[in-house]
Amino acid sequence: MRSKKILVMSHCVLNQNSVVYPLARAKGAFSFVKKIVDSGVGIIQLPCPELKFLGITRKPMTKEEYDSKEYRELCNELFVPVLEDLIVYIESGYEFCGIIGINESPTCSITGSRGVFMEEVFKLLHEKKIETAYYEVSEEYSDEDSDNVYRAIEKALHI
Repeated sequence: MRSKKILVMSHCVLNQNSVVYPLARAKGAFSFVKKIVDSGVGIIQLPCPELKFLGITRKPMTKEEYDSKEYRELCNELFVPVLEDLIVYIESGYEFCGIIGINESPTCSITGSRGVFMEEVFKLLHEKKIETAYYEVSEEYSDEDSDNVYRAIEKALHI
């Protein structure tokens, strides 16, 4: 009964309550997540380093403001257990389909100016020789775009 497909997602894709005020774009999870769940793909939710580092009432900050030794150490600490689980899945024959990040996030952006957390995530994946596809949720995303975003994720991550 298992699809044996796994995705890794930035925390706020599944929990917009963790986003810096006033940047939330959904009441809870983004709508396209339901389509991913319905497709049978398993989801590993990344922890939110920003929330762990500065709490729920933090102010918006830039990548440069987050980019410190302490923050990078936290990012590594938070990702290592996820990486260990991911390796178990891969070694057990599961397909790691990719990562969903947040474009222009100081922490979870993947393209352009990669966010601090994603820099650490991709570095650790590379060290373990795990290459992956990815998709970024646009800054302009709204739940009205859910169907189009899901189709783009299907195509980019082959789910």
